[in-house]
This record gives sequence, C-alpha cells and structure tokens, in this order.
Amino acid sequence: MDASHPEGEAAAGWVTIEEWSGSSASALSRTAVLTASASSLTAHRFGSRWGRIGSRMLAAFVPEGFPGSVTPDYVPFQMWDTLQGLSTYIRAMLSTQALLGAIGVGEQSATVIGATFQWFLRDLTGMLGGILFTFYQGSNLDSNAKMWRLVADFTNDLGMLMDLLSPLFPSSLIVIMCLGSLSRSFTGVASGATRAALTQHFALAKNAADISAKEGSQETLATMLGMGLGMLLAHITRGHALSVWTSFLSLTVFHMYANYKAVQSLSLTTLNYERASILLQYFKECGEVLAPQKVSQLEHILPFWSTWRKLNKIKLPHERVHLGAKASMLTHSDMLVIAKTRSHYENTNYLLLDKQGSVYVFIHKQATPADVLRSFVHGLVLASSTQTSKSQHLEARRWMDEMYTNFISKLQSEGYSTERLLSHSILWRAHWLHGRHDEKLK
Repeated sequence: MDASHPEGEAAAGWVTIEEWSGSSASALSRTAVLTASASSLTAHRFGSRWGRIGSRMLAAFVPEGFPGSVTPDYVPFQMWDTLQGLSTYIRAMLSTQALLGAIGVGEQSATVIGATFQWFLRDLTGMLGGILFTFYQGSNLDSNAKMWRLVADFTNDLGMLMDLLSPLFPSSLIVIMCLGSLSRSFTGVASGATRAALTQHFALAKNAADISAKEGSQETLATMLGMGLGMLLAHITRGHALSVWTSFLSLTVFHMYANYKAVQSLSLTTLNYERASILLQYFKECGEVLAPQKVSQLEHILPFWSTWRKLNKIKLPHERVHLGAKASMLTHSDMLVIAKTRSHYENTNYLLLDKQGSVYVFIHKQATPADVLRSFVHGLVLASSTQTSKSQHLEARRWMDEMYTNFISKLQSEGYSTERLLSHSILWRAHWLHGRHDEKLK
C-alpha cells in the first residue's frame, strides 16, 4: 500500500494492489497498479499488449522460471540442437523422396503388396535392431551421454544416406533399406536415453517434466519449419542428382558440426569414469577440483577417439580400472595376492587386485552406490601409484584415509553429484570371508 494518500481518503478507506506477472518468484515484472478510494478506481498498466502476447507465446517454448530454473548450458545446447534438428528434417525430405521412388511409388509396374512387404521388412529390422542395441549398450548410455549423443546423430546420418543411395542399387534395395532402418533404430534408442539424462541435468529447479515438454514444443516448431524448407528444396532439386547430393552432403556436414558444438557446450556435474579420473588427477596435483566447465573441455567426446586409442594400445587412467570384475577370473596366484593385501581393505565393501598394469575391482554383494564410487577412486589411486607392488596398496590406502573425504567435499562445493558413479551396469558382485586356512568356509 502507498502511505502518501491524504488522511481524508485514508479515513474513508483506500487500497492499492499491484499485479505482477512471471513464472517464478525470481522472474517477476509489474504489469499493473490498481488504486481504489471511496469515490474512484484508477488503474495504470505497464508494458504493451504485444509484449504481453509475446511473453505468453515464449512461455510455450521455454521452461517455467527461465532462465533461473535451468543450468547455464541450457541455452547454447538448445540453440545448436535446434539447428541440427532443422537440418535433419530438411534432409529427411530428400532421403524420403529417394526411398519412395526406389520402392516404386509413381510407377505403374509397382504393386501395393510389394511395396508394403518391403516397408514391413524395413520396420521389422529397425525394431529388432533397437532391442539388440538396448541389450548391449543400454546401461552405458547414461554414463557416456555426450558421446552417445554424437553416435545417435551419426547413425541417423548414416540411415538417411542409405535411403538416398537406395535408387542407385535397385537389386540390393531391401538390404539397403534394412541397413538404413537399423541405423535409425540405434538413433532412436541412444537419442531418447541420452535426452532423458540431459533433461535431468538441466532441471535446476527439479522441473524435468516441464523442460521435456518445452523441448517437445521446440522440436515440433523445428520439424514444421524443416519440413517446409525440405519440401521446397526437394521440389527445386527434383531430377537434378548433383544438386540433391550437394545439398544433402552440405547439410550433413553442418548437422555434424552443430551436434559437436551442442555436446561440447554441456558441462555435466555427474561423475562418470573419465570425469572422475580428470578431477582426481587435478586434485592430487593441486589440491583443488576443476569446475564443470573446465572438465568439459578436457573430456574426450568423439566416439572414434576411443577406437583409435584401442588400435594404438593407448590407455587413459580410468581405462586401467575394471569395475565389477568377475571373481571366477581369479587364478590361484591372484587369490594369494588378495590374501596378502586384504588387510588394506578392512571395513570396505570391495577388494582391489593390481595385475599386469590394470586394477580389478571386486564389488561386494552388499555394496552401496557410495561404496562403488569409493572403490573406483581407490582403484584410480592404486593405478597411478609409483611405488613397488608391495607398498602401493599401503600408499593407496593411506591416501584414501587422509584425502578421500576432503576430495568428496570439494566436489560437492563445486556442484558435482557424488551420490553415485555413472557406470556400466555391475552384473558381477562377490562375497568373501577372511580367516585361517583351517577355518571352515560357510
């Protein structure tokens, strides 16, 4: 209320009410002020009607409370993601036109049952491919969301390329169609799973559902615009093979670049193998932890990079630690080594075995997510130890006792999530008993 009104009006009674508009308490703007006295009502509005209409339209595409309700990397990611989506829908018109021509649409010699059968095989292959891809890589998608996001879009590009090639090889049409469908099935699984992980990352205000809904609106708008431009491009280039291929390849190059920029802009705060390794290495050297933006610049996100390292037998620190090793792989000599070093793992739900330059982590069947994270960090410390084999377990255990709690505290202060380690599904766990040789195992 405004206390500047005359005493006469105050005695008669007056009230002032302000109208504020916004999707959250931190993003409000005053839109109107209404003042009522005994004899009159005055209203003063702020902003233009077009501005209010624009704000309401924008609310259909951005999360409630934007920008305070999302992480800072939301805007650059969505910008590049929308651009790559736009190029995808434009190319989809070119590839679909080529595929429909290949199966005989518009030709008198083509039969309905023949085209239907070919389309059925195409869809069936895609469905089976999606199931198999989920079986082999489903548990890995969350831990390497950035890399699999790039893989998803690359396989989508490959599927579109197959569709565009289909008219050139009529004798192998069904094979090419099925390969294209198979590639896109990988895209559907990987893109959907990684998108869910990224939505959780963006949800600063626990608003994952709202972010997902608004992302759907953005994608729908990009789809409509891309389909319109794609139909125009398909009409212009129809009958000109060189123009079709030039347009398709140019848009594909832009699509790959936009995808890389989108993924590169992400600064994830969850811990996977590589991020935990980068953070630990810097902490051991400097006593501090890197901010998520710095770690993002050091991550290897290109899918072909890991293949190149394997071919050249190059291992990063985190690749030397094998989490959730199978107990059945242990030999007699391995068991004796564990018996000698077991005193360093008392009161822990894991055991470590250093063997041939790698560290194998055996997870107890009752281990918690916090135990899994601790075991992996312990494995990294052991793998980086410069001491001889007899003393490296002692050195690693001493470091864990003295520095691990401080390391976790600093991670939390930088905003990292330390509840669990994003890893492959740990299928193998173990149970062990310590005792003398003459004790009976139960």
